[in-house]
Amino acid sequence: MLPDLSLSLGVDRGVFSRGGIDMGTRLLLLESPAPDPGVEHVLDLGCGYGPIAMALAHRAPDATVWAVDVNPRAIGLCAANAAAAGFAERVRAVQPDAVPPDVRFDLIWSNPPIRIGKVALHQLLTTWLERLTPGGRAVLVTQRHLGADSLTDWLNAQGWPTNRMLSRRGYRLLDVRARTATP
Repeated sequence: MLPDLSLSLGVDRGVFSRGGIDMGTRLLLLESPAPDPGVEHVLDLGCGYGPIAMALAHRAPDATVWAVDVNPRAIGLCAANAAAAGFAERVRAVQPDAVPPDVRFDLIWSNPPIRIGKVALHQLLTTWLERLTPGGRAVLVTQRHLGADSLTDWLNAQGWPTNRMLSRRGYRLLDVRARTATP
């Protein structure tokens, strides 16, 4: 239940936060700025069963929503939830390597998998943030005690201007902008 969207989403074992939308994702969905009109491609990185992808599809009605996850069960649930919500034509729930290499993203929303470790997380974020369009942005939600502040420092050091949009209940909402030049 969001102010602008109410859906029932199917979940299953082996998928992040199967008991309901976690606090971090809820914060991202409630507090992220609306997608700019005219965005063409948006990305839900680590889509799980699809709550972020569904909100993006609703809020960016002309965009293709790429819902990416490495978990086949999550991809299937996200695709089924998109179909049930009437977004099947615009939500593409896929494994990361199924996204064509020439697709660039105007917007990325993610509750990234922090627990995969710092090296893997940095590699994951680098892969996808490099695909932001000029002027594109990412909104990431992270837990403060799981390294949100050090992640902000790392992103800035890598050339992605990053600011904390807000902090609430131990979570940080980060606004990450596309690089203007490689560091």
